[in-house]
Amino acid sequence: MSDIANLNGKVAIVTGGGQGIGEAISRELSKRGASVVVTDLKSDTGEAVVKDLESLGSQALFISHDVAKEDDWNLVIERTVERFGKIDILVNNAGLIWFAPFAEIPVEQFDRVMAVNVRGTFLGCQKVLPAMKSAGGGAIVNMCSMSGMVSNMPDQGAYSTSKGAVRLLTKAAAIDYVQFNIRVNSIHPGVIATPFVVPYLEDPSFKPKLIGRTPMQRAGSPEEVAKVVAFLASEESSYMTGSEVVVDGGYLAC
Repeated sequence: MSDIANLNGKVAIVTGGGQGIGEAISRELSKRGASVVVTDLKSDTGEAVVKDLESLGSQALFISHDVAKEDDWNLVIERTVERFGKIDILVNNAGLIWFAPFAEIPVEQFDRVMAVNVRGTFLGCQKVLPAMKSAGGGAIVNMCSMSGMVSNMPDQGAYSTSKGAVRLLTKAAAIDYVQFNIRVNSIHPGVIATPFVVPYLEDPSFKPKLIGRTPMQRAGSPEEVAKVVAFLASEESSYMTGSEVVVDGGYLAC
């Protein structure tokens, strides 16, 4: 394995790590030598990923986790430190999207999107701090979206609002945490071919709405995002904090 973005000896938590982009991140960090704690609401998929990582000789642990719940975060931190002794990397990947015209978004659904995407990221950044300070530093990667920078599609009012909040939350945490040798950066993917998105990409009437303005004229893969996460989690990005890394096939360049 190349020494680039080498994570040997590191301990990482990946929320939403049992599916989609999160699964790709869990696998990429593990491949680069990290012990990976996969957290997810879906126990079957999360446990399957961990079982596969272990079969490949990696150290891994699954924990059922609702990122919007403070008690769940306390348990994740406690069990991770108990099993692996420290925490070096946190990837706040778990997220929720809801499609509805802005004027028709149910208040309870808006609150749930904000709870998962914003409160969940806030709690992760806050709860991991003592363990990262004890480890002498660390790296936090917050999964945002190009929708946190531009409102690129209709009917994403709650999602875009939440990801815009995560964008600035990342910068606020980066400034406060720099004194502890903890770097905090965000990733802003464009259209990524996750299992959730693939059916839309296979729909001839909907695909142009997703891909139309992307100069590369294709969707990205979860693995392409995961490689950028690995870079931000590693010492290769040691002079980066509070940064926004766009992985969107050129969409925001237009």
